[in-house]
Amino acid sequence: MILVLRALGVGDLVTAVPALRALRAAYPGRELALAAPAWLAPLVDLVGGVDRLVDTDGLDRPVRVGSAPRVAVNLHGRGPGSHSLLAATRPGRLLAFANQEAGFPAGPEWVEREHEVDRWCRLLSWYGIPADRADLGLRRPEPAGLPTRATLLHPGSKIPAKRWPADRFAALARALTDQGHRVLLTGSADERAIAVRVADDAGLPAEAVLAGRTDLGALATLVADARLVVSGDTGVAHLATAYGTPSVVLFGPVPPALWGPPPDRPRHRVLWAGEMDWPSWDGVGSHPMLAALGLDEVLAAVAEVERVVRVSGAIAA
Repeated sequence: MILVLRALGVGDLVTAVPALRALRAAYPGRELALAAPAWLAPLVDLVGGVDRLVDTDGLDRPVRVGSAPRVAVNLHGRGPGSHSLLAATRPGRLLAFANQEAGFPAGPEWVEREHEVDRWCRLLSWYGIPADRADLGLRRPEPAGLPTRATLLHPGSKIPAKRWPADRFAALARALTDQGHRVLLTGSADERAIAVRVADDAGLPAEAVLAGRTDLGALATLVADARLVVSGDTGVAHLATAYGTPSVVLFGPVPPALWGPPPDRPRHRVLWAGEMDWPSWDGVGSHPMLAALGLDEVLAAVAEVERVVRVSGAIAA
């Protein structure tokens, strides 16, 4: 068995797809087990190549895999917690970043400011396993009667600092509706309140709020067949990249150079005001980098990605 630890969230899983595919190719005859939260199961199925999902949410509990894995791979972090968790499974070999505190001096050095996709590809490359950082695509799920060609606005984030102000999302929803977009609001159950607020302020009907009403598989289906996705730096943005769905992603405070879509894909536009000199922040509400992004700037980015789609469609025809 090859055991891979990535006990995090949606964006974390999607950015690890090239590494997971590389491990599948490197060990074609071995069971590939992924230690990740059970609620990610619908998305794990869309990655392909993973034989077993071992329910692991964070680093607080042992990874229960039965027999010792032949190889354990730390795609979770630099240690020592994640290293120790995998070492406890008694693997024949551990692939991980070097960490003296965890008693693991072997492995490549951790680079702090490195794109998340490149980080894990580099780790495997150090161990002689080639990985293609462009291999980000996910399997397309069945439509299952969900709306297609909708414009998805995702106003929430589990990190409040990464939320563009709700009143601006509402203004964006009104403007896009006036332009002929069918606007739907996505999010988790915890983000439903903010989605309802945006819908109310934008004059959208209650049925436009899908936040809290879709599981992860349904969200992936919506994104795969959407006209456009506008969100902060959160999991749904990575789904848009995986499916090539046109997107506008609002970044702050983390720069897109660390978590953004590949810069050579013009269907995905990132907005970030990080080059400016920011005053101190009280930690409440949206980060100033996000608050600095105006409605007109976002609408211009939407127009830009839609123009790219029209041009590429015309060329294909």
